[in-house]
Amino acid sequence: MHALVATVVHHPEDARILHRQIRALLEAGHDVTYVAPFRECGVTPWGEVNSVDVPRAVGRERLKALRAARAVLAEHAPRADLLLFHDPELMLALPAKRPVTVWDVHEDTAAAILTKPWVPRPLRRPLGTLARAFERGAERRMRLLLAEEGYRSRFRFEHPVVPNTTDVPVEPAREPGDDRVVYLGHVSVARGAHELVELGRRLRPHGVRLEVIGGADASVRPLLRQAQQDGDLNWYGFVPNDRALRICAGAMAGLSLLHDTPNYRHSMPTKVVEYMAHGLPVVTTANPMAKDLVTGRPEGDAGLVVPFGDVDAAEDAVLRLRRDADLRRSLARTGHRIARTSYHWPVQARLFVKRLEEWADRSSPVVPEIPRPRTRRRFATSE
Repeated sequence: MHALVATVVHHPEDARILHRQIRALLEAGHDVTYVAPFRECGVTPWGEVNSVDVPRAVGRERLKALRAARAVLAEHAPRADLLLFHDPELMLALPAKRPVTVWDVHEDTAAAILTKPWVPRPLRRPLGTLARAFERGAERRMRLLLAEEGYRSRFRFEHPVVPNTTDVPVEPAREPGDDRVVYLGHVSVARGAHELVELGRRLRPHGVRLEVIGGADASVRPLLRQAQQDGDLNWYGFVPNDRALRICAGAMAGLSLLHDTPNYRHSMPTKVVEYMAHGLPVVTTANPMAKDLVTGRPEGDAGLVVPFGDVDAAEDAVLRLRRDADLRRSLARTGHRIARTSYHWPVQARLFVKRLEEWADRSSPVVPEIPRPRTRRRFATSE
């Protein structure tokens, strides 16, 4: 099978796209052409893939990237057995002549628009409504993969879920230490940028440093640069996933300080699974799926939960872990055991590749599957 994989929004070394999905396709013996913004991100493509460079869609600057993607996809799609794209924007650039087409749904697009700083506030809800209409049309014209079980309710038909799991080593490289905490992932206001900076400032006098590993929205980059200049944290910027996880190893805790926004309420933060996989206790806000993963499980707890936006509670949680080495080790061991048992990527990789192979073998047009039964909405009453 020859798979054409495309993104103009994500970093070319995105963990889900490159390190999980493309690697799985290559290991299964398939050919991959990868369309991504390599040059703008300063990335050298893997030699195993046929790489095609396009501009990156950032903020309001998206038209140039979409025009380039349209031309590239029109050239390469007819020679591919399957087209897998990762940005909803690329629905506007799909060529008429193309193979079986799959949209990998990474996030709740309409909910995400509500927190995009580059989208004018009066346009956010209308654009969200338009995004929902695009989604409903897409599931009749192409195949869909969902990154979260919670995304099912947005669609009328059933679609397979390929969750954001990770490679879990047999044993973590190191036990958690007591002098640093880490944040892994993109940084934005909704992902806790201001809380991270304030937490780093507070932890510094205690001899605990904060390491932030990931790219950042333009609106918070000055904040991070100033905090780094002040010595309150170390900001690495974007680091490829395999190297980023090596940096995380041995940290006292992994942080996930997401805000309570619609886009995160039904999503599992991948970073939480990655922290657990590599033997880090987790400190997370009360995102429902993260909370259920790290507390209240039969295996035991894998982390500590703090209220949204509460830097005092986050500081207390980190300092509690610093004081209690036995707690750190217990949370780390339990988290690793849960991740190894339930979130090891190779299991999902086989299912992912098999699904794409089955779709690529079908020459018939998309026929939607049986709709999910609709449930009547019930309204609660107060007494």
